[in-house]
Amino acid sequence: METLHERVRVQWTVRAVLAAAVLAGIAYGATVLLDVSPATAVVAGVFVVVVAVGAVHAVLLYARWRFDLESDALYLERGVFTHVETAVPYVRVQHVDTQRTPLDRLLGISRVVVYTAGSRGADVTVPGLTVDRARSLRNELRELAVDAEPDDAV
Repeated sequence: METLHERVRVQWTVRAVLAAAVLAGIAYGATVLLDVSPATAVVAGVFVVVVAVGAVHAVLLYARWRFDLESDALYLERGVFTHVETAVPYVRVQHVDTQRTPLDRLLGISRVVVYTAGSRGADVTVPGLTVDRARSLRNELRELAVDAEPDDAV
């Protein structure tokens, strides 16, 4: 089983900080609207709690995220509160992309998105890979999908 690059924890924590800033802004608006006198304490409290929860969640999620290329499927394990195990049969793979957001580029990481046949939105993402690993995983998955026999379908 492979793990993600440790910089993905930074990315997930940055997202928590952004969410905390939005929630702190909402808390500030509520304190002004409701005329709560220690507005700074309320806003700071909301910010600190959301950042702390987000950072702990990022560490725990990183510890649980695993993926593997098995003989017939891409296998993923992830989740903090709900543990999710996913097997994506290669025969179901339609196409594979690598994606890099601005934050991904800043951190030197990438993600692989696997689009599958089936219902709308049936795609799987493997985040937090080095750029080279993302490219090689994309190419490996593409080759495995091409080699998969149609009668192997689940």
